[in-house]
Amino acid sequence: MRPDVCDTASMGVGYLTWASGLLYAVSTAMLASRLRGDEYQPGGRRTPLAFALLAVFLHFAYHWATNRAIGGFDLTFFAALSLVGLGMAAVTVAVAWLRPVETVGAIAFPIAAFMLVTDHALGHAVPSGSATSWQIRLHVVVALLSYAALSIAALVAGMLALQESALRQRRLTGLLRVFPPLTLVEGLLFQLIAAGFVGLSLTLVTGALFVEDLFAQSLAHKTALSIAAWLVFGTLLFGRWRWGWRGRRAARMTLAGMLLLLLAFVGTKFVLEIVLQRP
Repeated sequence: MRPDVCDTASMGVGYLTWASGLLYAVSTAMLASRLRGDEYQPGGRRTPLAFALLAVFLHFAYHWATNRAIGGFDLTFFAALSLVGLGMAAVTVAVAWLRPVETVGAIAFPIAAFMLVTDHALGHAVPSGSATSWQIRLHVVVALLSYAALSIAALVAGMLALQESALRQRRLTGLLRVFPPLTLVEGLLFQLIAAGFVGLSLTLVTGALFVEDLFAQSLAHKTALSIAAWLVFGTLLFGRWRWGWRGRRAARMTLAGMLLLLLAFVGTKFVLEIVLQRP
């Protein structure tokens, strides 16, 4: 548990952590039970999504309470991962509430819960009284939202790849029977990529405007990998518009772009903060 948060605040944050994690687990269990059927059933998805929505609110409250307790904006390694998990859960609930793609939640919600609990158990917040400019906060929020959208796109890409492979082999059995229709999955994939691409573009622009010296702040590798991911997603969107790229090509490029983002975001922060012990 965070040693730099006062005891009273720690208790409140702890309650928020476990309550949110429990709600994520309940939602996941309900979604998993619906996946045991023999075919896709679009109805009755709102109840597990309602539990997940409440979990998202408590997850957000956890970070709000932690930031208030420390008097700063916690962007350390585990906190940043938890924020990405929060964004993934929020995007999943929003999308699944409008479209019958709640299957993604069976993966996204456990990830969000794991990241939240890990941050509560292992995270170390910034010193009390630290301040971050609104420009940097804007840059960070846009970055986290774009990473969250593209992370969900990667999950959808995995789902698309499984469906494509099953259709080619004519073995659409088991779990694949309860996946949403292929056309729906593919359409959602490109919508998420487009939204994430816009967010990633804004992230790079705000970074160039608001971060004073990328090299002095050990952000050169992160920036280079982010630009590489931006090029991959941009190429995929252009190929979709110009040549109608889809299917396995789209899934593979999505996963490749997400791998670059993972190296840029998670890899860079892990090396700097966990391995080298640098803020």
